[in-house]
Amino acid sequence: MSRHREPDDQGTGRGVPDHDEQIAEAVADPSATAIVDPAAIDPDLADPEAVAEAVAPQRDIATATGETLLEVNGLTVEFGGLAALDDVTFDIKRGEILGLIGPNGAGKTTCFNAITGVYRPTRGTVTFDGAPLGKIKQHKITRRGIARTFQNVRLWGEMTALENVCVGTDARHKTSVFGGIFRTPRHYREERDAVDRGMALLEFVGIGPRAAEKASNLPYGDQRRLEIARAMATEPKLLCLDEPAAGFNPSEKTALMGLIQKIRDDGYTVLLIEHDMRLVMGVTDRIVVLEFGRKIADGSPREVRDNPAVVAAYLGVPDDESA
Repeated sequence: MSRHREPDDQGTGRGVPDHDEQIAEAVADPSATAIVDPAAIDPDLADPEAVAEAVAPQRDIATATGETLLEVNGLTVEFGGLAALDDVTFDIKRGEILGLIGPNGAGKTTCFNAITGVYRPTRGTVTFDGAPLGKIKQHKITRRGIARTFQNVRLWGEMTALENVCVGTDARHKTSVFGGIFRTPRHYREERDAVDRGMALLEFVGIGPRAAEKASNLPYGDQRRLEIARAMATEPKLLCLDEPAAGFNPSEKTALMGLIQKIRDDGYTVLLIEHDMRLVMGVTDRIVVLEFGRKIADGSPREVRDNPAVVAAYLGVPDDESA
């Protein structure tokens, strides 16, 4: 994305790009709900291909496309002796959209939490991009390349949409505390890049004009999109979406399907938890089904749809068959 520099007071040439200044002016008023014109800030934002290129992950990934990126083996999570997950095994190939489905209480979010470090597995292993995750902390798992959204929207409501996304970019920054205090060239560069990438991400998910609005003022659907943009700001190797269509109407769900496919087409691998079967069947390449903490099916959408165990899990079985 192009920038214009003005020399700063010391003549170092480390001034703020003029489009950053425009954003800063829009953000300056806490009560502002002004609509931003992304193309006026940076003409490149009017070009979908340029936006997709700016948003695409730039980090190195050891796993080749089509090979196993994440492998879950014998994963078990127990709470007071009760198994929320029981010996679950599956994998995710780089470049695919994998759906993780099941009735309420099946263990889907527990599985998410075990993968992303929220819960520590009782037994089993998680291997990611060729290396075991072990017992490392959540922020280190994020740095390794796994990002997630949540069932309930978790945004900083008093921060703008752009500021929320810029926080996500910090996961990839290397500026030290010393560098932040003394405003080193690296700090300036990473701040500028965060704004550039943040604006591109907001435009990519369809809410670029709302960059200067407080997150709490956004419509619910836009808050969901903002949370996805913030997760993508970490440049994840694996993007985990936990019920992103919750509370959406049919037209919003259709638009979300298009966004998830666009995310995959831009080079991301996606793990999706979702209750809406039309969305899951329409967007995923493969589906893993859980029931009562155990895996009962793993296959293509068509295979899963026709699997008797899956049908029974969702619809039940006649009394004479269960006797």
